[in-house]
Amino acid sequence: MENRWLSEAFKGEVPDGFHGKVGWASPSNIALVKYWGKKGKQIPQNPSISFTLSECLSETFIGFEKAETFGFKFFFDGKENPAFGAKIERFLLDYQAFFPFINQLSLTVESHNTFPHSSGIASSASSMSAFVICLMEIESLLVGPSTGSGTLTKASYFSRLASGSASRSVFPKMALWGATPCFEGSSDEYAVSLENDIHSVFKTYRDAILIVSGETKSVSSRAGHALMEGNPYAPARYAKANENIKNLLAALKAGDLDTFINITESEALQLHALMMCSNPSFILMKPNTLHLINEIRAFREETKTPLCFTLDAGPNVHLLYPDSEAEKVEGFIKNELVKYCVDNRWIADHVGDGPKKLL
Repeated sequence: MENRWLSEAFKGEVPDGFHGKVGWASPSNIALVKYWGKKGKQIPQNPSISFTLSECLSETFIGFEKAETFGFKFFFDGKENPAFGAKIERFLLDYQAFFPFINQLSLTVESHNTFPHSSGIASSASSMSAFVICLMEIESLLVGPSTGSGTLTKASYFSRLASGSASRSVFPKMALWGATPCFEGSSDEYAVSLENDIHSVFKTYRDAILIVSGETKSVSSRAGHALMEGNPYAPARYAKANENIKNLLAALKAGDLDTFINITESEALQLHALMMCSNPSFILMKPNTLHLINEIRAFREETKTPLCFTLDAGPNVHLLYPDSEAEKVEGFIKNELVKYCVDNRWIADHVGDGPKKLL
């Protein structure tokens, strides 16, 4: 796959006067079976499955023009952000063999998130996938547009190199990233769509993101992944994740909500348990995270409503439920749960259709 895209890369002279602006919005995603631990060049230690979201987006624009030497500026929410810009520039330089034309361009990147940055809502997944898709569109202006399913595979491949979880954000509804014998065509190098392999109920799912904290995480996901290398529970974790992948794929196909709930909540708690067992250990959950978990479980037990929670690498709680339960669950959120959210804030999101062209 890598050799194919190396051979297809535009290596010619960028025409004089080549300039313009492209823009894409790409969503965050919420993993059900978690990706935590990697090897080599952004290769996962175990497969993961995620819902693609709809409202939690990164909106990214790239202005470009031919230049004598490579130029790069990055703006986040209208202000120049050298720290995050350096991460993107490093990605471009590390993988310039795939996009050699950038050496002849000056790029100005403007990005905005519709949700709190660095608080456990996979901001790198949405931002890096949006950036990669913009970059691919600039390339298409030089070589002609790409078509077919291979375009999403290519976007997933390069998004993975920028941020592992970003590989899943380019697909609608649900995606699987990581090689597993349980799903033909799965790969460690890119994600694959599950849209046609899941029961219709999961295409209606909503995700109420309960904002316990909007502050930057005390430990980044990159650092957390690295700590898995010495975690004594890592081998057992990877084995369990593979088992959960098999069982969750079956549940998704069958519409088995009970198994879906059991695996999803277990995976969330395992993720945070691994953080607590690393060296050094760290805790990203807050007291109100635990209050929300207890309230959600009590409500499910009392009402038999098929809702469940999951957590990303942060304190905020994702409350998952079918659209058919929306009125009941949203009443529960407004009456009982918002008191645990910072400034009573929560985001009403749902399963979405993937990236959208803005410009």
